[in-house]
Amino acid sequence: MSEPRKQNKKDAERWLEKGIALRVFFYVFVTHLFAGFVWLLFHLGQHAQK
Repeated sequence: MSEPRKQNKKDAERWLEKGIALRVFFYVFVTHLFAGFVWLLFHLGQHAQK
């Protein structure tokens, strides 16, 4: 009787690990994308005709 519960718990933990990994990847990707955009703005501003 405890075997299905262990399996469900293991599946739930695996699902949570995948969710956390996906969130970390997304946050890192979005942070780098935003940083690149800010860098681009500074680069273009530095090279603008004044």
